[in-house]
Amino acid sequence: MFRKPIEAVLFDMDGLLLDTESLYLQAMQAAARTLDREMSLDFCHSMIGVPGRECDVMIQDLYGPGFSLAEFRGTYSGIIKQLLENAIPVKAGVAELLDFLDVHGLPAAVATSSRRVTAEHHLGRAGLLPRFKAVATIDDVERAKPHPDIYLEAARRLGVAPDRCIAFEDSSIGLTAAHAAGTMAIMVPDILQPLPEIRGKCLAVVDDLHAALGLLRQAFAPA
Repeated sequence: MFRKPIEAVLFDMDGLLLDTESLYLQAMQAAARTLDREMSLDFCHSMIGVPGRECDVMIQDLYGPGFSLAEFRGTYSGIIKQLLENAIPVKAGVAELLDFLDVHGLPAAVATSSRRVTAEHHLGRAGLLPRFKAVATIDDVERAKPHPDIYLEAARRLGVAPDRCIAFEDSSIGLTAAHAAGTMAIMVPDILQPLPEIRGKCLAVVDDLHAALGLLRQAFAPA
């Protein structure tokens, strides 16, 4: 199944490691309602995997020049902070998958479209930050996903060629980036299922990280 020997593993963050995407969408819709606007679920879904700066443009275009993006962002920040106050939810199977990588000496990195301060805060609160050798963020590259830059940077920080890295993604935009970087990309859908053209860029589409771990176990099973 895997084209080359596996030397490292790269992970998206939101929706893949952290079960945060649904909370972000909930906070977006609540913030819009606070400002007497409606934000449809379809519009929210269109922002999954899109960097924050581009989402800001999409939101401003949706509501027009009279809409205060600053007020929206301030309201959103307060709501999401409250939703994440008690804990940062971690996806099922993360701990087991990272334990497997440790046993087999495979370094892991995060490749996220989030800002570094957000990524390190969320991973730290979730107890995951020490599990990764590197974290590559939108602050480290010129171009966001679906461009390959973040994945290329994550592989570079591990000192491993991208084509010898597995990349796990939950969004079509992120999977496109991982594929463009030349990684062995596997999709673990969170909220949205991949489109047919995205499936063609994946080595596999699996239901969850437990299934992803199963693929790795097969790859490292004794001959």
